[in-house]
Amino acid sequence: MAIKYSQKVIQHFTSPQNVGDLKDPDAVSTEGSAACGDMITYSMKINSETRIVEDVMFKSFGCASNIATASVATVLAKGKSIDDIKALKHADLTDALDGLPAVKLHCSVLAIDGLKSAVRQWEVSQGLIENGHVILNKETVHKFLNGVINPHTGENLIEANMIRRILIEEEEEGHVFIEIRITDEEEMFAPNIDEEIREKLEEIPGVRKVLVQFKHKI
Repeated sequence: MAIKYSQKVIQHFTSPQNVGDLKDPDAVSTEGSAACGDMITYSMKINSETRIVEDVMFKSFGCASNIATASVATVLAKGKSIDDIKALKHADLTDALDGLPAVKLHCSVLAIDGLKSAVRQWEVSQGLIENGHVILNKETVHKFLNGVINPHTGENLIEANMIRRILIEEEEEGHVFIEIRITDEEEMFAPNIDEEIREKLEEIPGVRKVLVQFKHKI
């Protein structure tokens, strides 16, 4: 079955805005992986006095939704403060594009995460925050799972109350076990959810292996 896109998605895919690399950027971030099929790199200019994003460009490797969400993300980010960027949600991108197919919602999360990663990198370079060590524990894993979307409902796994168990293996250092509750209707999306969980958790320093198990809701 062909995926149906809104006219705005098609517009940003066929005529994307702000494509390329900025010369001497203040921050550069890359989210996703070409091996997984979707990747975005942002370069950003930020005014150190006003903390306004004066310019932002992107390069994308991925599908139509990947390109469209990155394009509209740069449009929403340009001219905004870093606090505005940090307040953006993936739903802001999907609304700006008049919606995305459920199986492509992860592209909006990727696009937003990339913007916020660039802002955080800039804050670290300016000494505004400390680039502290990330501790591998249940709280950290829970936080990262906030960025994983259930394609069936459009909610993240936390909002949808799908996390049944998080286990950090003590004997196998760096091994993380996640148990997810799903319904019969959500089972078809399990491979997408599994891939997104692995991609997110592998960003945590110290994670060597991610094990995902699905349990049907009773």
